[in-house]
Amino acid sequence: MPAQRYHHGNLRQALVQAGLELARAGGPQAVVLRAVSREAGVSHNAAYRHFSSHDALIAAVAERCMENLGTLMLSQLSAVDESRPVPRARARLDALGRAYVEFARAEPGWFTTAFTATHDAPVPTSELNDGGPHPFRLLTGCLDELAETGAIPPQRRPGAEYAAWSAVHGLSHLLIEGPLRTLPEEDVRLALNVTLDVVSRGL
Repeated sequence: MPAQRYHHGNLRQALVQAGLELARAGGPQAVVLRAVSREAGVSHNAAYRHFSSHDALIAAVAERCMENLGTLMLSQLSAVDESRPVPRARARLDALGRAYVEFARAEPGWFTTAFTATHDAPVPTSELNDGGPHPFRLLTGCLDELAETGAIPPQRRPGAEYAAWSAVHGLSHLLIEGPLRTLPEEDVRLALNVTLDVVSRGL
């Protein structure tokens, strides 16, 4: 029988953590209640006290995956050391896009899981429940900065987040599970550079 892997009263967190580990290795299809229960070292019935359905479990794991993506993006934003307002705003948008694609390629299981249970949810306008940064909110902040500094005309700001997000998300999927997944690394860099340049010039 598996050893208990959680502290008393903290089973929900242990189940989500187990789901996160399974998602990392096998994507969203690996996150099922029985497997998560086994990984956490508890009975299937015990898991049902916290997650009454597979959808509830995958939603909680997806949220954590999204937080991990947001954390990497925030880290890359913080690393931008340009001080001039306009170049800084442009560099921050570029860093955000690169972090997004980097996460997708480094953690494809988490990346695909992050969007499994959230594709039909409203576009987020606040941080995640546990305070983690949400990628969409980080993106809107960078675009607002571009408009506020005069890097882009204010009239081009409305709706720009949808085009920018679609571009990097589409490239990410093409690189991890589409026809671009076998591209040599040099061509991956080219594809990323061109995509981010098109987004920037389009704004």
